[in-house]
Amino acid sequence: MEAAAPTIEPEAASEERDGAPRRARAWRALTHEWTLAVLGGLLLAVVLTWPTMRHPASTIPGDIGDPTLQAWQVAWGGHALLTNPFGLWDSNTFYPETYTYVYSDTLLGYAPFGFFGSGVEAAIIRYNILYVLLYALAFIGAYALVRQLGAGRLAATVAGVAWAFSPWRLAHGGHMNILSVGGIALSLAMLARGHGYSLTKGYQPERSRPGWAVAGWLVAAWQITLGFGIGLPFAYFLIGVCLVGAATYGISWWRKKARPPFGRRLLIADLVGGGVFAVVTGGLAWVYLKVVDLNPQGVRGLEWTVMFSPPVKGYFTAPGESWFWGERHAAAREQLTWPPEMALLPGITLIVLASAGLFFSIFSVRHRILLAVGAVGTALLGLGATLGGDGDPGYLTLSKHLPGWDALRTPGRLMIWISLLLAILAAGAIAEAVRNTDQLKTAGRLAARAFLVVPLLLVLGESVNRTGHPEVPQPPAAMAAAREPLLVLPSTGLLELHYMLWSTEGFPRIANGLAGFEPTSQAQTRAATLSFPDQSSIAYLRGIGVKDVLVLPQHLPGTPWEGVTARPVDGLGITREDIDGAVLYRL
Repeated sequence: MEAAAPTIEPEAASEERDGAPRRARAWRALTHEWTLAVLGGLLLAVVLTWPTMRHPASTIPGDIGDPTLQAWQVAWGGHALLTNPFGLWDSNTFYPETYTYVYSDTLLGYAPFGFFGSGVEAAIIRYNILYVLLYALAFIGAYALVRQLGAGRLAATVAGVAWAFSPWRLAHGGHMNILSVGGIALSLAMLARGHGYSLTKGYQPERSRPGWAVAGWLVAAWQITLGFGIGLPFAYFLIGVCLVGAATYGISWWRKKARPPFGRRLLIADLVGGGVFAVVTGGLAWVYLKVVDLNPQGVRGLEWTVMFSPPVKGYFTAPGESWFWGERHAAAREQLTWPPEMALLPGITLIVLASAGLFFSIFSVRHRILLAVGAVGTALLGLGATLGGDGDPGYLTLSKHLPGWDALRTPGRLMIWISLLLAILAAGAIAEAVRNTDQLKTAGRLAARAFLVVPLLLVLGESVNRTGHPEVPQPPAAMAAAREPLLVLPSTGLLELHYMLWSTEGFPRIANGLAGFEPTSQAQTRAATLSFPDQSSIAYLRGIGVKDVLVLPQHLPGTPWEGVTARPVDGLGITREDIDGAVLYRL
């Protein structure tokens, strides 16, 4: 006797029928190109920045100088936006100065990350996560840009790795503001998509997407909020593109005696998005100009640009943090006067592939020439004062005539643009090679495409780092017991950056801080406290509102404050308390 067939209730049957399409949609979403690109970028970032995520709560990549400052910057941005947005620019450091948050690139665009967690440990974890994510975004941005320009997936992957993990970037492991370039490539990809433009098909007005154009401008505005050190050249590039685009449109109109296709919605999108970009850029520029007005001693002359200008050999020299090239280029680095800003190797593989892309490419000859001229021209600018002996005409010409350019004292950082142009040229060569394999029979095609993975493996090999990950100094217990406003002694050197990081525990106002210049009040405080504790120094500190002075004896030797803790406090009207190796003076 046959077993009765199981009955399926109508609701269960409906769920069974709907389940398969849902699973199919989920699978398609998971295996979609952009899902894989994002996940691949995140995985690559974790692996190629390793061991950043091994001990994210206690170590930091690069060194314990600038990264501790930048960890504080992100933390302060989040804290201020949550508690007192109107007081954002007046940070808790450099008391009693104002506009202290913009004494260096603010990384304001990362401030939302500061909404989560509090204290020193959270600041370190937050920094390490951002450090990994910025590499991932750089890969994703370059991948998206190359795909929009018309190259295939393998070409975009090679270009993304070669740009995001370029060897020269390893020298800037402690400069989050310099490494944060993903928004540049991503915004360019969005703007190109929004305007229906690619290098393989040119301008296709029917493929324009105004929403993508607005998104591109918004991402560009966000990129500017990470700092003008990288953002200013980007802003000038966008201005140049707009001018060239407008000129091209005008010439086309004049020649054809008819209006070229450019939709009203796209024009509105550009006006709105570009307006937001202009407002953000102008607003931040106003704040920085305010700082210059208050601190004219912070303006640096062109001699700084001369000092940091790299020689031609710098473009072929890798930093010591490069696993593959570091030791091999040690002798070459010794010939550079400032290796951290002059070891600018974009990658030998990238140079070779880009050179091949000049003669063998999916892109037209005209576009290849434009890309090559852009790369060579930017490389000449990147030489700074070493171009022609004085850099004028050249980088110093821009410093003299373009507003704000004189503050960009490190010409070699134009490698951001040089390496991006080289990556696009390289992608053209790989895309053409992939296209040629389509003409082969199955076995030959598979073998040829397997061989084309070699360039990817080579750029990955050149991307491996040996960046140091030192432990971050922890705040003394006495700092939690101190009242604000607070002064920590010794007030000198990189220790000031540690004090700034330690102040993320509650953000007490501190008279300490370190920037590219010394504010007048800080110079006065340092001079007045050389004799601390005595009547004159105490009177001065009370006069500016300082309530407590925290002295760290282990850091005093060799500083002007050596011997402070041995001086008597009798009759000064203050108290002294020893707390776990530190000395707290209550004024």
